[in-house]
Amino acid sequence: MNDPLFKESPFKTLISFHKLIEALEEIALSDVDYRSNYAKSLLKEIESIPELRTGIEDFSIITDNKKIIRNLLADLFPTALTNNEIKAVAIPFQNTTFNYTKRFKKILKNAGDFDLTIGDFNQEQFYVLSCILILNAYYNQNFDYNKPLYYEIPDANGVMYHYRILYNADFVEIYPLKEAPILSIEDIDELMDNFDNVALWKEKFPLESWVLKGFGVISLFDATKETAISNLKSNLLKRDKKTEDDEKSIESIFRSFFKIPDLRIGISIYNDDEKKFTKLPYEKSKIGSFILQNANEMESCSAFLGCPVNKLLEAKECFTISNVESFGEIPGNEKFAQALLQQNIKSCIFTPIVKEEKLLGIIELVSATPKQLNSINANNLNLILPNIVNTLERYDTDFQNQIGAIIQREYTAIHSSVYWKFKAEAQKYLQTSESNKDYNFKEIVFKEVYPLYGQIDINGSSEHRNNTVKEDLKHQMLSLLAIFEKSKSINKIPLLEQRKFELNSFFAELEKELKADTEQQIQNYIEKEIHPLLNKSIVDKEDHFLIDNYFENLDAKTHLFYHARKQFDEAMAIINKKMADVLDAEQNEAQNIFPHYYERFKTDGVEHNLYIGSSITPNQSFDVMYLNNLRLWQLQTLCKMELEHHRLKKVLPYNLDVSSLILVFSSPISIRFRMDEKRFDVDGTYNARYEVVKKRIDKANIKGTKERITQKEKITIVYSHQHEEIEYLKYIHFLQFKNILESEIEQFEVEDLQGVYGLKAIRIKVMNTDENLETNYTYKELLSSLH
Repeated sequence: MNDPLFKESPFKTLISFHKLIEALEEIALSDVDYRSNYAKSLLKEIESIPELRTGIEDFSIITDNKKIIRNLLADLFPTALTNNEIKAVAIPFQNTTFNYTKRFKKILKNAGDFDLTIGDFNQEQFYVLSCILILNAYYNQNFDYNKPLYYEIPDANGVMYHYRILYNADFVEIYPLKEAPILSIEDIDELMDNFDNVALWKEKFPLESWVLKGFGVISLFDATKETAISNLKSNLLKRDKKTEDDEKSIESIFRSFFKIPDLRIGISIYNDDEKKFTKLPYEKSKIGSFILQNANEMESCSAFLGCPVNKLLEAKECFTISNVESFGEIPGNEKFAQALLQQNIKSCIFTPIVKEEKLLGIIELVSATPKQLNSINANNLNLILPNIVNTLERYDTDFQNQIGAIIQREYTAIHSSVYWKFKAEAQKYLQTSESNKDYNFKEIVFKEVYPLYGQIDINGSSEHRNNTVKEDLKHQMLSLLAIFEKSKSINKIPLLEQRKFELNSFFAELEKELKADTEQQIQNYIEKEIHPLLNKSIVDKEDHFLIDNYFENLDAKTHLFYHARKQFDEAMAIINKKMADVLDAEQNEAQNIFPHYYERFKTDGVEHNLYIGSSITPNQSFDVMYLNNLRLWQLQTLCKMELEHHRLKKVLPYNLDVSSLILVFSSPISIRFRMDEKRFDVDGTYNARYEVVKKRIDKANIKGTKERITQKEKITIVYSHQHEEIEYLKYIHFLQFKNILESEIEQFEVEDLQGVYGLKAIRIKVMNTDENLETNYTYKELLSSLH
């Protein structure tokens, strides 16, 4: 017998068996002799205890009359079911219970010193629920409030069981005392809309203003598995960092689910890119891995120490060991069994976590007791695996996003071919960031890679730019001088002749080679000395049109004329955009030859770097044949870019020519990602020659002449060795056969560069025939493609 848990109640509770007694009185009057005699005998026995009918407030009466009460309740608590049913008499929603079945008594005995209370249920909920009971029973309402109620009771081993409580209130009678207010429809409606206003409920149902007379019967059923699944789902849905209590809670949930007190849980994440198992990042979870033991990661082929686990990794099916010691006696399993035994694991279950045929990880359940975990109870995991799968899939998505964010922050946008290595480094950071806050990001190095460099350059871009600057400045000064000539009011300003002289002096300066600061000088002079003369407040109205027309022609940012330069800039932008588009499109297909690193830069043209080798794509076997294929691809792509430019020339707002260059370098080099500059560069002085040639070659001349090695509409291939010459001549002959390159081939030596000698070159013109010019563009289409 327990004391009432909640002291405040709308009820004055009277434990009464009056409805049972009334039923016995009817049986006593029946014609069935054995039933009638039993009822009469029992009624005579309880005559001396009138409180059983009128109502018991002193609980000692129940304690003193256990046997009589048990006989009185015999029909509700059959002896044949006492070892099976979990049943007792109880007051609704209270912890006042008595007359337990034998099974209930055994559960409470195993629990030891344990307070039987309803889980997740407080005083306020109790009070409101009691009031709802009154509304439904007395006021004939039909409010549905089916909050599941549970008892959490541990067994002798400390495993927590969850029992769902079902109430039978057939033997309860509810009626008001004189203190109870009579509720109107409006009162009930108000309560309906104010479930959380406990003060209002207490106002409508004052303390002990109603009588609850009778008793209830509670039946419990074991809902441990269902509750464990629900609790696990709630715990796994937490997106923030797990606390130590959360980790213990997850382990406790699994112990309840499997009813194994010493069960432990581990999780190993599978990295499909690197074919490795890794631990959950420390900041996400403190759950470790029994497969990995003390390691943060391990190759999948090494994780099981030679033990054949094809069922787990290939078939993606559950792998169980009911007795680790016996398992270790099988040849091939010794090392893995020994690793488990060292962790006090005598039985275990390893279950793959799979989503759409993709292995996300392994959930590891282990016990220090042999045969506790086996292939039979492993099937119970099917009930909770969907929640774990969804959680790990969400974790994988979050993890990839974190890795991406770290790569963007610590490195830069990374080409897909080398992303895996940056990802691995970011993953190591996440796995150790909590325990190693001073983690130093390692530089990313790829050794023994073959470089390919190419460019399509706009010829004389600096000269063109200077000429357009001169043209715009001259046009602007001529416009100003024209205003001065036509405006009568401005002609009255004394300083005007001085300003005309200065403008003419600047105009003469533009006839010479443009200096670096000339444009800035003229801009400052016009803004400070000339524009004040065009102030409308000091000129006549008839001159306003001249001034308005002038200012409409000024660029909003520079306050200078921007006509010739605009045409030049637009032409440059269109060429760069179209060349880059061709290169990018072709590059997507080139990755199918063999995955390789690719980067391009827009300057006065488009440059690109390619690096190919086994260190960039370690999961594929590299052969020099792939390098040869990529070289042919590069030459073909530059031909396409040249043809694309030839199409553009017909509609460009400013005539610009381009020339192309390929640098051949057959010795493998190492490249390193520079953390400070967020880009790849050659690694070490041995490889520096390649960078020196790359930076200086496009401005080089043919040896013994003043002629540049690059020419418009031609591709120049620079090389060092005879075998490179032979290789590229083969490619050229092939493209000549395809009518892409013209028949004439130029070959010459390149002038010596600083520190670089012995370079040679092949130069060939792209065939700009009508058959090769497939697409025609309008200028409007070109401009729209830039935005």
